[in-house]
Amino acid sequence: MADEVLCEARGHVLLITLNRPDARNAVDSALAQSLLAAVERLDEDKGLTTGVLTGAGHGFCSGMDLKAFAQDGFPRGFAQVLMRESAKPLIAAIEGFALAGGLEIALACDLLVAARGAKLGIPEVGVGLFAAGGGLLRLPQYLPYGVAMEMALTAQPISAERAHEYGLVSRLCEPGEAVDCALELAQLISKNAPLAVAASKQMIRATQGRTEAELWKLQEPLGVKILGSKDAVEGPLAFVQKRPPNWRGE
Repeated sequence: MADEVLCEARGHVLLITLNRPDARNAVDSALAQSLLAAVERLDEDKGLTTGVLTGAGHGFCSGMDLKAFAQDGFPRGFAQVLMRESAKPLIAAIEGFALAGGLEIALACDLLVAARGAKLGIPEVGVGLFAAGGGLLRLPQYLPYGVAMEMALTAQPISAERAHEYGLVSRLCEPGEAVDCALELAQLISKNAPLAVAASKQMIRATQGRTEAELWKLQEPLGVKILGSKDAVEGPLAFVQKRPPNWRGE
């Protein structure tokens, strides 16, 4: 994998780092394609259960590399990064800033951990663009209507503290501690049955815009799969035997 994205397995957790600190981790084609490959590695490696995504240097990601965009157009692979839903939980660990496409990358994750003072925003209208990478679709799911609209129209960011108050940020931490906080959260997730975690993630993701009747129908095949799995036998057996479960993901 190219140096634009670094990957490090921490037990069952894959730490993925956007590695263009001199460019504020701005997304060009090389970074986008490397990030896509990293998420594919997370999903395909049976030894990995959860991913943590962060940025090198002083911030998470400033969005699309505008210099590269002006010369070469939209980064190849970036749309797939923003639209592709990882099968396994992915946690964004945000220091400093997550702006424009950088916030949209974070919004494509399942949970956001952010350091106090970090800025989250979609400033695209200030440069003649708009947040077409999911920001306009996803922010209203987490934030009050007026807050999401103000962010979109004024190009002004909100603080991690304010995002935490609204529930967009799951955990707030001190500066410099976002990765450690996210890894701690990932370890909690990794203790649980992989199939059950994946099904739970899928159902929570699916709740937007669906009726309860539609959700019960969507959940039915997942319930059959989970209840018929070997992990569903192992979990209760381990509980009775007072030992840690040996999850097999099958």
